[in-house]
Amino acid sequence: MRIIGLIGGMSWESSVEYYRIINEEVNRKLGGLHSAKCLLYSVDFDEIERYQSEGDWESAGKHLAEVAASLEKAGADFIVLCTNTMHKVIDYMEEKIDIPILHIADATAVKINESNIKRVGLLGTKYTMEQNFLKSRLEDDGLEVMVPDEEEREHVNQIIFEELCLGRINSSSKEYYQKVMKSLVNNGAEGIILGCTEIGLLIKPEDAEVPLFDTAVIHAKEAVNLAISKEDKDSKSQVN
Repeated sequence: MRIIGLIGGMSWESSVEYYRIINEEVNRKLGGLHSAKCLLYSVDFDEIERYQSEGDWESAGKHLAEVAASLEKAGADFIVLCTNTMHKVIDYMEEKIDIPILHIADATAVKINESNIKRVGLLGTKYTMEQNFLKSRLEDDGLEVMVPDEEEREHVNQIIFEELCLGRINSSSKEYYQKVMKSLVNNGAEGIILGCTEIGLLIKPEDAEVPLFDTAVIHAKEAVNLAISKEDKDSKSQVN
């Protein structure tokens, strides 16, 4: 089993979900007492968010590149960046390390294409919805990506940073997200990407009339697929 290098803390609320999903998925696939081999570096999100709000993506990229390098040095075989927004700086990270980074957009695009869906709505931070680092990667895989209007983007972003990243789950915010998703569907979206790893804490599959693609879940499960080689799968534990 390969060692997964997790870069978390953005926010730690969703990093907990990554850790849970990865270990549950390893056990589901291998059985017995199997769990994941992983290393977790949890950053101080306040530092990262400051870089975001100041538009200092270079400093953010260099900071996360150092984190990735430390995980590689510690023995990680590949990196999983447990956030959508900071995939904006993935180039800085790839320059610093020799191990691969499992891109969240690539894993998500595969899942969406398997569903034969081509037009999707994207919810996430304002950076993810308004900039092209994630959207263009999805579009390169043949998807048409739609985002909410400006006022909706601001409110969606506010809920992420002021509630979800702090573990606050409010029914009024769920209703607002449902309203935004319905508007995207009315405009032609065949599915919705939960493009912030915290949104799945608020929105569940039953909360939408179209398929939801939770990037955190998809990313975590694909990390397990990458971690477990064919040889690993063929040697399942027989412990009951």
